[in-house]
Amino acid sequence: MTTHITNPSTGLAGIRERLWAALAARDEEEAAAAVFDACDAGTPLEDVLLDVIGPVQARVGREWAAGRLSVAQEHAVTAIQDRVIAALAHRTAPRPAVGRAVRRRDGAPVHRVTIACVDGEWHALPARLLAEVLRGRGFDVDYLGAQVPTSHLIAHLHQTGTDVVALSSSLPVRLPSAHAAITAVQAVGLPVLVGGAAFGPDGRYARLLGADGWAPDARAAATLLAGGLRRPEEPLPAPDPDLPHLLDQEYTLVARTRVQLTHDVLTGLEDRVPAMSAYTERQRERTAEDIAHIVDFLAASLYTDDAELFTGFLTWTAGILQARGVPTGALLAALDLLADAQRDFPRARAHLAAGRRALTRVPHQPDPGTHA
Repeated sequence: MTTHITNPSTGLAGIRERLWAALAARDEEEAAAAVFDACDAGTPLEDVLLDVIGPVQARVGREWAAGRLSVAQEHAVTAIQDRVIAALAHRTAPRPAVGRAVRRRDGAPVHRVTIACVDGEWHALPARLLAEVLRGRGFDVDYLGAQVPTSHLIAHLHQTGTDVVALSSSLPVRLPSAHAAITAVQAVGLPVLVGGAAFGPDGRYARLLGADGWAPDARAAATLLAGGLRRPEEPLPAPDPDLPHLLDQEYTLVARTRVQLTHDVLTGLEDRVPAMSAYTERQRERTAEDIAHIVDFLAASLYTDDAELFTGFLTWTAGILQARGVPTGALLAALDLLADAQRDFPRARAHLAAGRRALTRVPHQPDPGTHA
């Protein structure tokens, strides 16, 4: 049955609801039908990708954060979305290529864009959406998918005729890997466009890490690529002069001792939070995972020298825990234990102190000794 769209805004909202209902029921056939019917009714493919599938995936994330979807359910829904995108790609012929301002060294126009998620980044759907948008606009796209080690990316680039590399990352903890990839790609003479939540809502970390361009979304990325990106003049020196704070080695030491820090904080929490003695093995595992994430985000904030990256993660985590009915008071105790372990690291202690101040402003923080 074909959905007839008369008002674009109302029509897109209706398509989103239909797709969401199908995903909630794990009905892949109906999910595909929702987007196919929209295309058949005249909705442009790019609108279906970015104004239907993209927002629905964001809703999936919100439902997971609120505890209404498990990790397994979120993965299942995301897999359906990915297969629907693939089906759309095979169903819709791309537009013919057009001339662009970006040029190869020999003066020929850009034809190929390589798209990859940085090493360690498994959230591939944003990159997949970009790939299909670019194909729809006539670009020749080489999509490598999730979690591409930098050495493998560079080897691939040497074997292909790529003109521009687009790197995607959703998690700020991958910024050091993103920096390594940006530098390595530029060293072989190719410009790098980056995107994804990891780089900040204003692209601040893209600029910090020396990317040639940043885009907040796929439409902006396509427009930027059509307008042209400069090629790097020469490889960046090491260490990067724009990151002089890394010379204090605080990031390196925190990152290298991640496992030990996680263990020490978990052990310390058992002494400070008596209720932990009644935790199940699964609860202990989840607590250890939470501590490891805190250490990872502390390391990322040290890499960028931006305490807001750390405090933003902590307040988000507090909201997640409260939405799931889990008291968040132990977060404060964990920060205190980490601060004790970082007594010789002034930047780390400053970021931890900022995180503690941010958490005390989150409402309904219980005493860490009073919860299970």
